[in-house]
Amino acid sequence: MNDSITRAAEAIASAAGLLVTAGAGMGVDSGLPDFRGNEGFWRAYPPYAKLGLSFAELANPRWFARDPAFAWGFYGHRLALYRETVPHEGFAILQRLAARTPRGAFVFTSNVDGQFQRAGFSPERIVECHGALDHLQCTHGCGVGIVTADGYVPDVDEATFRAREPLPRCPRCKALMRPNVLMFGDGEWESDRSDAQEQRFAAWLGALDGPLVIVECGAGTAVPTVRRLGDGLARRGTLVRINVREPEVPAGHIGIAGGARETLAAIEAAVAAS
Repeated sequence: MNDSITRAAEAIASAAGLLVTAGAGMGVDSGLPDFRGNEGFWRAYPPYAKLGLSFAELANPRWFARDPAFAWGFYGHRLALYRETVPHEGFAILQRLAARTPRGAFVFTSNVDGQFQRAGFSPERIVECHGALDHLQCTHGCGVGIVTADGYVPDVDEATFRAREPLPRCPRCKALMRPNVLMFGDGEWESDRSDAQEQRFAAWLGALDGPLVIVECGAGTAVPTVRRLGDGLARRGTLVRINVREPEVPAGHIGIAGGARETLAAIEAAVAAS
């Protein structure tokens, strides 16, 4: 592991730009629940264990038509949790490492928790490829577009995980709003916001005139969007994959079996000592 930390530090020290990619494991050190497998999900949400409903079954747009209070109980609780969560020190470490590179950092994450913005990363340099719970869209598709969720304060019964009224309503047509998040089996997700983020990312990447270092934190193979991006861009520089359970990397790159906060602290210390 010490050799991997040293190699990661050397790559970052010579990088033109830093691409931070992150999956659900990035939030674990902040105290966010680990949804890996049904058991992990059900530990966080016991009422759903009693119903025998998995994360994939709950994260489905059909609930907003079938049972809005049930749907918003699930997403409203998560929205409140994310708002209350303080991003761990690893986020600040990544910002400091990025400040050492000529082109700074861009973030690509499958997380919908808004933690990178709350940690101080520029919203103009973040791609949320699955959307974000901090934004809403109309369930009737009236054309209002994607709006902020700032005005909605979830009121969720902790025993039943059902949301109490008022539920968020569309400012144009008054229909129920839903999170602007890509769910399973979701043909209604409005991707305009994420599409614009990806265009800014493509422009940043296209203008990068030196080695790229990709620091991937907590992105597993179950939902492989983030890992595929890292593997595909590894030819541009060095991939540093930080993952407790799945640290495997393409030949010549760096895989570290560890948590994000602890590993990033070790990398920063190695950069400072070099």
